[in-house]
Amino acid sequence: MRNPLNAGSPSPSLSLPLVPDLGTRRLLAVLPSALLAVSLFGSAVAVLARAPRPLIDWAMLVPFALVMMWECFIVWQLVLGFAVWLRGTEGLTPLERRAAALDPIPTGRSRTALLMPIYEEEPEAVFDRVRIMLRSLARLGPCDDVDLHILSDTRDDATAAAEARLWDALDAEAPGRTAYRRRAVNAGRKAGNIGEFLDRRGQDYDHAVVLDADSLMSGAAIRRLIRLMEEHPRIGLIQTVSYATGRDTLFARIQQFAVRLYAPLSLRGLEFWQGPEGSYWGHNAIFRVAPFHQHCRLPVLSGRPPFGGEILCHDVVEAALLARAGWETHLLPEFEGTWEEMPTNALDLLAREQRWCQGNLQHIGVVGLPGLKAASRTHLALGIGGYLVAPLWCGFLALGALRVLAMPEGQGYGVLAYGLTEPGFAGALLFALSAALILLPRVLNLARALGDGEVRRGFGGTFRLLCGAVLEQALWLLLGPMLLWVTAGFVTRAFAGGAVGWASQSRDERHVPVLDAVRRHALQVALGCAFALAAARGGGWLAAWLAPTALGLVVSPLLTALSSRRDLGQLSRRWGLFLTVDDVTPAPEILEFRDASAARLREGRGGGGTVPAPAPAAQPARPVQPTQNVP
Repeated sequence: MRNPLNAGSPSPSLSLPLVPDLGTRRLLAVLPSALLAVSLFGSAVAVLARAPRPLIDWAMLVPFALVMMWECFIVWQLVLGFAVWLRGTEGLTPLERRAAALDPIPTGRSRTALLMPIYEEEPEAVFDRVRIMLRSLARLGPCDDVDLHILSDTRDDATAAAEARLWDALDAEAPGRTAYRRRAVNAGRKAGNIGEFLDRRGQDYDHAVVLDADSLMSGAAIRRLIRLMEEHPRIGLIQTVSYATGRDTLFARIQQFAVRLYAPLSLRGLEFWQGPEGSYWGHNAIFRVAPFHQHCRLPVLSGRPPFGGEILCHDVVEAALLARAGWETHLLPEFEGTWEEMPTNALDLLAREQRWCQGNLQHIGVVGLPGLKAASRTHLALGIGGYLVAPLWCGFLALGALRVLAMPEGQGYGVLAYGLTEPGFAGALLFALSAALILLPRVLNLARALGDGEVRRGFGGTFRLLCGAVLEQALWLLLGPMLLWVTAGFVTRAFAGGAVGWASQSRDERHVPVLDAVRRHALQVALGCAFALAAARGGGWLAAWLAPTALGLVVSPLLTALSSRRDLGQLSRRWGLFLTVDDVTPAPEILEFRDASAARLREGRGGGGTVPAPAPAAQPARPVQPTQNVP
């Protein structure tokens, strides 16, 4: 008889309780951020109204106000996350408390599929990861309730042959617990890949843990997710936070450090208002098979790409459809044992961003679907807005540069430089509010890291944390303008009808030569020169305000090339910079993957990972018990 946990509709009897004051929490997220936005807008209007202004000053107010409204919500969400963090364990959700209390052991109450969809990936690295996950599970007890499925959409026959060969070896190690399938036609990309599996084998499983090709999860994390689903039949999906690790270029190490430092409070604030209507990021998550299969088939949008056709960013839409059907979708903001990898240079990051940009803008045609929960529409809107702010801010900067170059200062430059060029109370208030939006995230995130001894040690100690934070901010102050302008170009291209493909992601430690970077950033360099002229023309506070944008754009080729160097990343590690807990006290699974990567490099069996040098330890490394050693 089928397990009752695999029912196709939610059961009200064993539900995880909803947050009693969820409506109040959402008001606390919206009203103060709206008040902050109104205050900032009012001060900007007061700045412009104090004297006659050219029309361009008022035109700049439009993109400025829209971007600042966005920033007010994002920053206030982080403030809420900080307030929750201050409460300590009392701020944890019931699901988090239960996850921490669970023993990661098999119960025999359900069956779970580990799904690894792959498309033109480095086979050796993929199979090393799944082997480590299976071994990690095996150390916790019998694993006959968990099966691994490699779902290949690979088009290249030689790569597919390597996948099949490696699967044969894996199946010999874990007989009967793994399966490999290569689709003849990769319709629907990853969503279609998983959908085909659910059509074919979904009835055999209660839950599915979804992975990406660069995902790594501990057996304990997988077991806890399974037990949470077993205990709470109204939950349709649980998303974990997977932290970037395993890469060694300077760019990657800075990203890994920044995500560890800045993500927790934002995610805690996100969880504060979303409650049981969370989003889905497509990997390192578990879903209940029957309702996902029943309710999460994606619609095909009318019209042609980039806005029509198959939905590219499928995950957030699938969560919205699951929530619409009455199932709870949850986030675990702090949950150990899940990792992923990040692009190792700025160009690869931008290639990924271009795909994500098109996929999120497509959601303009999804946000109005009937019956969606308010939180789901908000998730979709946040994804759209996250890309629209780039052209809005670039438009604001372009108008500002034109204003400075073409017209005398007169009564000041209005909202440029956040009102610093304007006398009086209104200018001071505009600057104070703008500065608060810029500084609060840095201050609160550092306060969290410094105020928690375990977190602080995970960054290598106070001194190394502060040095890394200062250098990371300095680099992103210069890299940010280039990323902003390129992203704005992606958005502009999409609205002009330009569509991009959805190729496999580069996962190599790829160095970008300076000449290649110059060719890719020629337009940004020209823009930087224009902003440098505007800064020189404006002088004073305006010059200081524009200087990072101008300098960052002019030197963007050099920054892209230097930050892609692995030797500089390794040097930063030796100096104790940009350390994370995965460097200082790595989990057994991280150590195993490093060993596997080292073996691949020695034997010339492909990339897909790096072998970092030992980090300066701020505390003794986490002990690995004999039972946790690689077999």
